[in-house]
Amino acid sequence: MAMEQAVSARKKNGLRVLFVDDEQNIAEMMQSELPRMGHTATVVRSPGEALDAAAKNVFDAAIIDLRMPGGSGWDVVDYLREHSPETDCVISTGHGDRDDAIRAIRMGAYDFLPKPVSLFEIGNVLDRIAVRKALENKATALEGRLQRSEGRSDLIGNSIPMQRVQKLIDRVAPADSAVLILGETGTGKEMVARRIHEQSERSGAAFVAVNCGAIPENLVESEFFGHRKGAFTGADANRTGLFEVANGGTLFLDELGELDKSMQVKLLRFLESGEIRRVGDNEPSHVDVRIVCATNRELQEMVDAGEFREDLFFRINTFEIYLPALRERLDDIPDLSTHLLARHLKKSTIPASMLPAETIAVLQAHPWPGNVRELANVLEYAAILSDGNTIKPADLPHSLQRTVGITANTSATERLPEVSTPAPVSLQPRTLREMEEEMIVAAMERHNGDKPTVARELGIALKTLYNRLHQMDDRQKAG
Repeated sequence: MAMEQAVSARKKNGLRVLFVDDEQNIAEMMQSELPRMGHTATVVRSPGEALDAAAKNVFDAAIIDLRMPGGSGWDVVDYLREHSPETDCVISTGHGDRDDAIRAIRMGAYDFLPKPVSLFEIGNVLDRIAVRKALENKATALEGRLQRSEGRSDLIGNSIPMQRVQKLIDRVAPADSAVLILGETGTGKEMVARRIHEQSERSGAAFVAVNCGAIPENLVESEFFGHRKGAFTGADANRTGLFEVANGGTLFLDELGELDKSMQVKLLRFLESGEIRRVGDNEPSHVDVRIVCATNRELQEMVDAGEFREDLFFRINTFEIYLPALRERLDDIPDLSTHLLARHLKKSTIPASMLPAETIAVLQAHPWPGNVRELANVLEYAAILSDGNTIKPADLPHSLQRTVGITANTSATERLPEVSTPAPVSLQPRTLREMEEEMIVAAMERHNGDKPTVARELGIALKTLYNRLHQMDDRQKAG
């Protein structure tokens, strides 16, 4: 059992290994044994072949014999140090002495193994390299999370819709299946994805989140799979892709419907084979990544329209979680508001008096087209405007006051930028599209047409904002 667990762990952290040795029996043995350890092996028998392989592919580790006919292993070490510094070099030689060991250390070699070397020693050094790289990937993912200030993965709310969401998370988290999270923008799909990761056996590895609509189309493949130096103009160094960073963990693909057809094909290939290929590489490599996807678009309609591959839709839709809109879980607004306000104020808790019943009643009367993200923005606005002790209905944004049909009082008006208070309007039934368009128009006015800022505030991809604006323009022209 222990041996099976060790093999399974190795496969999860499999490396791309370049093995260089002129002895035929050793080369043949490693050609079969390295894959048995869970690694992808490129075995060559001369420095020249090794340099050719290194020029075409990126390797995680290289085990190099020093003295071979036709050249020296040091030439390979020199090349990798200059062109592929992320490759860990392990020197293995039967002619090594103290000077070789010192030179290896000075050149940054990961280890020095005098021959004869056992399979156990080779497996052990590769395991150590794999563990270190996994920790580096996790640190990279964590740094990205801190930079984005994503907050905690708390699912706040005990309403019936949210109880159902939590039950589905509990069921699917240990299963390691692909998950598709559906819901409107701002409902917290990334938070659900992170909760799935945290409740899975992969929780000790990286959780990597990427917004598919926020990456320029010409860079998506490089962002996902990485590239080798010189693969295209501007590729002045090797780059590790997000799939490799998430190796052993979970990759969350938000705004999945924004992927173009060519990337849909490459994602499908990974889901079917578990292999990726860096841009510019000739050989694929295996990564162990759980895929969790999310979208606010109707993928089945996109399939019917020929905009999304049906085979990919079936692959990612193994297990579906629908995340309810905030207007479908109004009972959660008191707890959500308290949590979001405490987070904004950087406090563990806030007094109940800070959100009195009349303010909560106004918040529960709003339709929330922007969902939880809109609620967070409203509370941040109100906290700035308030006296610091109590958030009153008059402290809420005018757009929200108009929506629920209340009139701001004089004292509140004096504190607001606007000099006049619009008369209350009667509530009329509106479609979700109309509410969404109102939010976009209001945000465009607030930011003087600065589309990147508007997209960030609304929590949508810039491409999605442009699409919505074009659709609105087309409807105005048709009307």
